[in-house]
Amino acid sequence: MKKSKREPIPKHFKSPEDAGDFWDTHDLADYWGKTKETDLLFNLRKKRYYISILPGIEKRLERISEKQGVSIETIVNVWLKEKLQTA
Repeated sequence: MKKSKREPIPKHFKSPEDAGDFWDTHDLADYWGKTKETDLLFNLRKKRYYISILPGIEKRLERISEKQGVSIETIVNVWLKEKLQTA
């Protein structure tokens, strides 16, 4: 049985996005023998902004988010992003 030649895992990725792109198109099972256990420490910080919304709007958002099975935060972020693209 002939083994197919695999693209090597880069020693360093330029960004987390580059690593994600690589693993989106490669199967870890093909590289399992090349992996090693390691300790990894990181601190992810996500900036959050808090804004006030009217109670009636919050209730409507809550109903919509429950119906769609996503958080209010997701709904608001998607809608704001869409609105900003047309602004």
